[in-house]
Amino acid sequence: MLHLPYRELPVSDPGTPDTRSPLRFLVWLAGHQKHLLFFNALFGIGWMVSQALLWAAVGAAIDHGIARHDPLQLWRWVFIVMALGLFQALCGALRHQLAVTNWMHAAYRTVQVIGHHITITGTALTDEIPSGDIVNTVAADAMRIGGAYDVFARFMGAIVAWIVVSFIMLSASLELGLIVLIGVPVLASLTTPLMRPLHAAQAAQRETAGRLAALGSDTVAGLRILRGVGGEEVFLANYRQQSNLVRRAGNRIATPQAGLESGQVLLPAILTGIVTLLGARDVMNGTLQAGQLVAFFGYATFLTTPLRTAIEYVIATTRAFVGAGRVLRILNVVPLVEEPATARTWPTAVERLEDRTSGVRLERGQMVGVVSERPEETSALADRLGRFQPGESGVLINGVALDEFSVRDTRRNVVVSEIEPRLFSGELRFELVPHGYTHDAPIYDALDAASALDLLDALDDGLDTTVEERGRSFSGGQRQRLNLARALLRNAEVLILVEPTSAVDTHTEGRIAARLGAARRGRTTMVATTSPIMLEHMDVIYLLVNGHVVAHGDHASLVRDSPSYRRIVLRDESE
Repeated sequence: MLHLPYRELPVSDPGTPDTRSPLRFLVWLAGHQKHLLFFNALFGIGWMVSQALLWAAVGAAIDHGIARHDPLQLWRWVFIVMALGLFQALCGALRHQLAVTNWMHAAYRTVQVIGHHITITGTALTDEIPSGDIVNTVAADAMRIGGAYDVFARFMGAIVAWIVVSFIMLSASLELGLIVLIGVPVLASLTTPLMRPLHAAQAAQRETAGRLAALGSDTVAGLRILRGVGGEEVFLANYRQQSNLVRRAGNRIATPQAGLESGQVLLPAILTGIVTLLGARDVMNGTLQAGQLVAFFGYATFLTTPLRTAIEYVIATTRAFVGAGRVLRILNVVPLVEEPATARTWPTAVERLEDRTSGVRLERGQMVGVVSERPEETSALADRLGRFQPGESGVLINGVALDEFSVRDTRRNVVVSEIEPRLFSGELRFELVPHGYTHDAPIYDALDAASALDLLDALDDGLDTTVEERGRSFSGGQRQRLNLARALLRNAEVLILVEPTSAVDTHTEGRIAARLGAARRGRTTMVATTSPIMLEHMDVIYLLVNGHVVAHGDHASLVRDSPSYRRIVLRDESE
């Protein structure tokens, strides 16, 4: 097998896609794997041309060896036939390997650019496009896009092989050569009227399938509510109706696609019949040798492959074009948070993080608590610090506006863990650390800090346990502790925690509060909470009223000096 330098997937940076049109997007993808495509095309040409030349060698063996009773010439051409066969096998294997590589690179680069765009668009994307449709685009359309690059090498080989065969036949028979040279593109062009209806039918089917996926996704999310109100039958009727629309749209694809695929058999058969008939006539007239007729018949039979490949490429590129259109629908959604025209380089260390709106100030290495009677105030603060709100955030990093740094750098260095824990299906180890660790020690340390080792002990397979969808096999408190462990494993320079212990009992909360500082030593942590158990371990606490800091200090001083703090944290109604 071929051992060319390659980059592992996913790539570290998929690049900035050209989203002006589906064609430009596909060209942009091709540009990122042009070397792979070039070598793949070379092997595709070698694989296809060697098949064509094989018939020339067979014809020469008949004319120069058998017809002339020349054993030496016969063995010479037999050797050439064997060499061409070996060369064809080698090129075929390498072509297939690179074809799969090109398919994977195009598909997964597409998945990556979608994933990266999702991380910066926030809720703007799901406000415009149903989540089920987004999943369908990643799962299906990206694979269809990759399919066009899979067929590319065979298509290039088909074109070159057609030219080579045409010129070989022209040198022996002008008439037959012209038939092949002109006939192949003419026959292939007969399929073009089917391309537009195929494109339209595929786009319509993709649209209805996306709606069906969105309907299914929304239903799974709200299944408990549906059962509670007795809405299963209503959903079933809606789902059945949308399924029928998908089925009918798929049936409409069948007509143009069947026409294209039947053309793969019929059109080459017509060409083979014409070449064979005229070639046999020339042999009877003495203008063509028997070996040449055998070669010509082989050429005509072989040309079924280039014709079929050309039609297959038309189908694959049509699907890719439709898929690229669906991808661009996602990529053209404007993010809520805009990137700066020229992003600053992220500082080597975040010494100070300040929110000018509220007056909250985080110093490097501090454990900072934020208290407010209104949860929406602390949530808004967390959104500003994590840069999740549109417009100017009013947040400064080391005296520089957070808006001047890239969203990607912000997400990497400032992690916001919200109150609602979200777990996905998959192996627990990679649920906690999506990008993986070489060993499990950091995972155990984070679970210990989150007081979740007992949860791990209760699982038969430990970190290898498969998490069910949405983590429904865990209680709310267990999900919250796993969510905290995942946040700690990010090792972010700044970690924002919103009510990280609201669903756990007081004993567990005490253990988490005592261990959190050690787990985050040397890095900045903000905890938005009203729990006195957590607040006792904070270096400094800010009290917000109407979104602004009205008092700050440690827990003991605020309990002593602030009636509002006592009322919120200690539930002191006398205040």
